[in-house]
Amino acid sequence: MSFRDENEDGRSDSHLKKPFLHTGSWYRMGSRQSSMMSSSQMIRDRSVSVLACVLIVALGPIQFGFTGGYSSPTQAAITRDLKLTVSEFSVFGSLSNVGAMVGAIASGQIAEYIGRKGSLMIAAIPNIIGWLCISFANETSFLYMGRLLEGFGVGIISYTVPVYIAEIAPQNMRGGLGSVTQLSVSIGIMLAYLLGLFASWRILAILGTLPCLILIPALFFIPESPRWLAKMGMTDDFEASLQVLRGFDTDITVEVNDIKRAVASSNRRAAIRFADLKQRRYWFPLMIGIGLLVLQQISGINGVLFYASNIFRSAGISNSDAATLALGAIQVIATGVATWLVDKTGRRILLTVSSAGMTLSLVVVAVSFFVKDFAEESSSLYTAMGILSVVGVVGMVIGFSLGMGPIPWVIMSEILPVNIKGLAGSIATLGNWFTSWVITMTAPLLLAWSGGGTFTLYMLLCVATLAFVSIWVPETKGKTLEEIQFSLR
Repeated sequence: MSFRDENEDGRSDSHLKKPFLHTGSWYRMGSRQSSMMSSSQMIRDRSVSVLACVLIVALGPIQFGFTGGYSSPTQAAITRDLKLTVSEFSVFGSLSNVGAMVGAIASGQIAEYIGRKGSLMIAAIPNIIGWLCISFANETSFLYMGRLLEGFGVGIISYTVPVYIAEIAPQNMRGGLGSVTQLSVSIGIMLAYLLGLFASWRILAILGTLPCLILIPALFFIPESPRWLAKMGMTDDFEASLQVLRGFDTDITVEVNDIKRAVASSNRRAAIRFADLKQRRYWFPLMIGIGLLVLQQISGINGVLFYASNIFRSAGISNSDAATLALGAIQVIATGVATWLVDKTGRRILLTVSSAGMTLSLVVVAVSFFVKDFAEESSSLYTAMGILSVVGVVGMVIGFSLGMGPIPWVIMSEILPVNIKGLAGSIATLGNWFTSWVITMTAPLLLAWSGGGTFTLYMLLCVATLAFVSIWVPETKGKTLEEIQFSLR
């Protein structure tokens, strides 16, 4: 079932009709428009077309990362200019997590009812308004409102982008393209650190609007998810969308039939309630999808990053901001490596290597903190332990970026059945953001209690993650979404 086949069946070139993407819709083109297709030759290639879509929606996770990284380089200036106390700035920093939890609750249903593209547009608007509120804030109320709005948009983005990418990507590219989400988050964090060295906090907030300002018009030029269109009964649009994503000369008959069968068996029009998730057939995918996203945060990555600047200072690194930027660059590089490897090595092996590497790195950090408690600050042993703790932190970030950073989002978008994906995905995303908030809020208290004890606790949670991956997580490499759903029944 390709458009070339239709032409070979007897239709003349003058009546050749192909789908053409224009302002987000699909139109059948007559001969008077066929010359336009030559200028779109590149989009006919499967990987180029899908890659273009992924690069556009990746603006959402860049916004996500920029929001997360914004508070670090701006803390001193915002506190000084608006005369905030430490606790008031802490509230400002944590409100993005609160907003994200609200956005996560709504994300699945929004994405189900108005589509993946529509939900990204919904998410972009509060992000833009939020950044403007922060930029023009002269008191805490505007500052807090802006942070909440940003968080709400990020909560929707964090669910919708991985699902959209999984639903448009071919099976042999889905892992790598899905990992672009976390790669983009890392790039957003690094950009916030980098630009924060040169721009004031108000200008930095204005710059924060750019990803979403570009995203909104760009969404009009990419197709909606073919699987969502099929679920909503839009058969013609679904096939046209899939044909352009796979290439105009590609036979999509098998994939179309697989998607149709999966949609038919999922009772697409039935509304899913919380009670329906108690059915035994959903237990395993729910456990994997929710479990991985919770374990991603419970490993303590936010606690480690929160304390990174202090660790750098204790190791004798005077410019902690530059060191934090370097750590962000390392995270981007490591996530890029994971993006390249995930479709070659598989999901399970990267998750195993990642959680094992994080465990060993946290052992190093914990030991260095325990030894430093008994060493004199002026001693060479104290300095050596400071350097060792930096090595452990860098190892932790690399380990996280190689697997536990990008892959839980990939597997969540792959493993949840299409008919419960909206509700179950919202629960999984909410669990991720709630755990992130708990780790962020408790990290200062735990670190004040005992640095070595805190990192030992995080290390034990990484051991639990390693066990969970080894025992429960299935390999989804090289399988279509429909094959994954069938294998879990």
